[in-house]
Amino acid sequence: MKNKILIVEDQFVEANNLQMILERAGYEVCTIARSVPTALEIIEEEKPELVLLDIFLKGKLTGIDLAKILREQQIAFVYLSANSNKEILDAAKATKPYGFLVKPFREKDVLVTLDIARYLHEHNLQSAIRKEFQQPASVSLQNANFKGIIGKSQALSTVLNHVLIVAPTDTSVLLLGESGTGKERIADAIHMHSFRKSKPLIKVNCAALPVNLVESELFGHEKGAFTGATDRRIGKFEQAEGGTIFLDEIGEMPLDLQVKLLRVLQEKEIERIGGRTALKVDVRIIAATNRNLEKEVAEGRFRMDLYYRLNVFPLIVPPLRERKEDIPLLAQHFVEIYARKTGKQISGLSDKVLETFKQYNWPGNIRELEHLIERSVLLTSTNMIQHVTMPTDTPKEEVLIKNQQAIKSMEEIEREHILLVLEKCKGKVFGPGGAAELLKVPVSTLNSRMKKLGIEKEHIFSLNKP
Repeated sequence: MKNKILIVEDQFVEANNLQMILERAGYEVCTIARSVPTALEIIEEEKPELVLLDIFLKGKLTGIDLAKILREQQIAFVYLSANSNKEILDAAKATKPYGFLVKPFREKDVLVTLDIARYLHEHNLQSAIRKEFQQPASVSLQNANFKGIIGKSQALSTVLNHVLIVAPTDTSVLLLGESGTGKERIADAIHMHSFRKSKPLIKVNCAALPVNLVESELFGHEKGAFTGATDRRIGKFEQAEGGTIFLDEIGEMPLDLQVKLLRVLQEKEIERIGGRTALKVDVRIIAATNRNLEKEVAEGRFRMDLYYRLNVFPLIVPPLRERKEDIPLLAQHFVEIYARKTGKQISGLSDKVLETFKQYNWPGNIRELEHLIERSVLLTSTNMIQHVTMPTDTPKEEVLIKNQQAIKSMEEIEREHILLVLEKCKGKVFGPGGAAELLKVPVSTLNSRMKKLGIEKEHIFSLNKP
């Protein structure tokens, strides 16, 4: 028998559905709780090892309140619902859950999430015991093949350990981190340690695709589907059949395409442009972004349901400034690469240069270090790099101000204005005091603009929250 699980959910149909999924998989399910007080009584009597926890429950106390107690009692938990309200998302994240499951529940997502939650919880407990008794970690990465990933820091080792956890599964992975941290290398490692490694790994940079070609690039098209479609085109998802697709810069994907990507995740099928039938695909999705997707969700630029489908197993790739002990290894690695390319006999970098590197903040991360080494190799006439000209280290505050002053499109300005008015009206679209009245436009016109700008019901629902 597997772990004993408590379901805390006040909707009978959803709780019953979860119970059937769990029992079919061999889990023991406790009495279902529909409020926090009931859940606490069941926890005391039946001692569950893991809790599936809805955020909004009957009574004054929420799932977030219960989560804080579970954390104190060292009981693993996974949230069952998500909300686009950023305040609620932040509060839920602060309790450090082992995952989120989005309704309606898919059996495969539930079981994979539970396996990962159980593993992570056991690993955290073991880490706590090791820390108390000062014992070394038992996890070894030395037999794994992490081609192109250089470093021995604790921050990097933690990421690679998580790679080994998630790689053998088929679950989606969301790689988070600043630009230049090596997210593509991590995607390579996940694929190479998966059972799909003999199949293709197809990479797509969502930010580099023209908006009018994104759908055709991903899903393909039939001959004659539109002007210029002289032949059938096989899209990236079909090319990745049996393997993995890496969607870099997923935060740049247009809202209408996000809906179609969600269908791939839920139904495992695509439809070519101009096609009449859906095509089944067997593809594992790894996505990456340097954006704050929770903020994008809260502001309506990224679909909440897609975010949580992708976010089953998030992996945060640390910036270089948080793993500075890896700089000498990385620097030497790049010196050898570019010395070989230029035919120069350069053995390494002086201690003075390495110390300069350690004092620098590296806003461009590993990519910036690589470019700096490449330039230094070209300029060096001796067998040792004795001097480098460092870029100006722009303070974070200045970068933030520049980003905030970025020029926005007319559609972005219009969208923000409509959301601002909706917030003022507490989500009311029509009638006295509604957004249409304040904007002095017909309700039909406002609805049409909202649809075009991707302002959907969940955004209005979140504005209605007290």
